[in-house]
Amino acid sequence: MKITTVKAIRAGQFLFCRIETDNGLHGIGEAGCWGALEAAEAAIVKFAGYLEGLDPTPIEHHWNVLHRDAYYQGAAINAAISAIDIALWDIKGKALGVPVYELLGGPVRTRCRTYGHVYAKTIEDVVEDCRAKAANGFTGIGHLNPFLDEGEDVEYFQSHVDKIEIAADRVRQFREAVGPHVDLLLELHRRLTPAEAEVFADAVNTYRPMWLEDPIRPEPIEAMARLRNRIHIPIATGERYTTLYQFEALIKQGGVDYVRPSIGLCGGITGVKKIAALAEAAGIFVAPHNPFSPATLAAELMIDAAIPNFAIQEYPTGFDNLRMVSSDRLLGADLFEHVPQVVDGFIELPSAPGIGVELVADPETVRPRVTREIGMRPHKDGFIVDQ
Repeated sequence: MKITTVKAIRAGQFLFCRIETDNGLHGIGEAGCWGALEAAEAAIVKFAGYLEGLDPTPIEHHWNVLHRDAYYQGAAINAAISAIDIALWDIKGKALGVPVYELLGGPVRTRCRTYGHVYAKTIEDVVEDCRAKAANGFTGIGHLNPFLDEGEDVEYFQSHVDKIEIAADRVRQFREAVGPHVDLLLELHRRLTPAEAEVFADAVNTYRPMWLEDPIRPEPIEAMARLRNRIHIPIATGERYTTLYQFEALIKQGGVDYVRPSIGLCGGITGVKKIAALAEAAGIFVAPHNPFSPATLAAELMIDAAIPNFAIQEYPTGFDNLRMVSSDRLLGADLFEHVPQVVDGFIELPSAPGIGVELVADPETVRPRVTREIGMRPHKDGFIVDQ
């Protein structure tokens, strides 16, 4: 079996890689850097020159070549490698007639817990959507932003006391809306300084959130570790990391309770299984990051099925066409022939060979490409706001 073509496919806000072989098999993967798809698309095209004509099955070998050639890494390049890696695993599973998790040691569970997304610009809409997600069976609700998903065109300013007190009161409303048996996964989008994050964590601890996700910027690992040692709510982070070495440093310095690898960014299935092993050795659980299409969800389910330290799977219900609006359906479902369904907050493991999902014919027509423009929310003092 030889690779005949490696193709990048832009459909809506998504970037896929489709790899075809000379025996009729094909595989798909997805790149997970929605802010820089143009660069990742170019990297897939470049990597095609290496892959075409080769056997697709020595995946670890190809993974190392693409990562170590010239030692250039980063979000766009690693997203391209990740999409290729997922597609290669998809081919290998299909060639052997088994789901990819069977190639990773076999399943340790029969279903995977999930959490749905909430996107809204007003507290009333957030609370209403929390109730709806809980009524639909989700036992965890995420992308739950106590600072709201306000527009980037709105100038921002709050005093310290307002920032903390208003956000903490919103968390109270989240908890009252869903009751004591639904987990709140708070998404802070790097909004706070370490000092603010410490005060905020103390203010909302009584509502028992499952985690604070990205309370501060992810780059200063030592600052994340100091924060984790000072608060009593678990920290979830890692969605912006592109290599297993960043996760290793984060784990060693004690900066995380739930690692959040994005399978389309940090090395695909090959990369995430390495990251999961690092986390397992440290007693840390894995909660894969996923604001992408069902291709990413399917690939992450392969990992979720096969690792003992899986916690919960992100199931994106919103962010369609890059708009911060909630939905009651899986993001990008219209691009796939079949998508995993949530029942009572869990997804049954797919049984189809490969990663278990297939793109519809001509996805670029179904969803014309969407490009994210550069821009950040202005602060009243003239600088910018992370959100």
